[in-house]
Amino acid sequence: MQLPPDIQTAAETLWQFHCVYDVLPMSDVIIGLGSYDIRAARQCADLFHQGYAKHILFTGAVGNWTKDLFPTSEADAFCDCATTLGVPKHAITIEDQAQNIGDNMRFSARLLPNAKRVIFVTKPQTQKRCKASAEAQWPGIVPHVTAPPTTFLEQPLPHHTMHALICEMVGDLERMQIYADHGFQSHVDIPETVTHAYHLLITHGFVDHMQTPPQKP
Repeated sequence: MQLPPDIQTAAETLWQFHCVYDVLPMSDVIIGLGSYDIRAARQCADLFHQGYAKHILFTGAVGNWTKDLFPTSEADAFCDCATTLGVPKHAITIEDQAQNIGDNMRFSARLLPNAKRVIFVTKPQTQKRCKASAEAQWPGIVPHVTAPPTTFLEQPLPHHTMHALICEMVGDLERMQIYADHGFQSHVDIPETVTHAYHLLITHGFVDHMQTPPQKP
């Protein structure tokens, strides 16, 4: 998908905002947030083999973007990927009920009551929302967030196109503002440049993932 220059600049502005890539410490557990992007599972396996933690938890049920993608749950698909990459099955826990990022946090916390230092692995464009959710919904841990090192132009997949990616980033920015007001996520300062890019993308129709799409005049 060839983007007009103003759309690409706006989309890359949101991409840079959503990406975090914390410096990672040795941790109690690596948590892979299930999604349509199996590359996150590969990143979890890589971090495991590098010795960042001795245990992986994969969390995720089936969502709108994965109901026709995996034979069972996102967590099961991620587990299968990690084991093919040499992670022993005994080092993996499956949580296959979570329907959203808040569920990912709460259900993981129940399974890991003694965890203190946690590495979360998700899609690049979900990192900031993941960290804000952990800060609000899993008190007592030190969350560190990372993702596969893909670029904006590398991120689209056959089943999740560039248009879908931009819609996802717009919708997640909307959610970060709404969910902070409800206490589901910590507050995140949004720079004026990001707000401007967000509104530009909305006016160009990238609204498929918004909770409250703007009404056409």
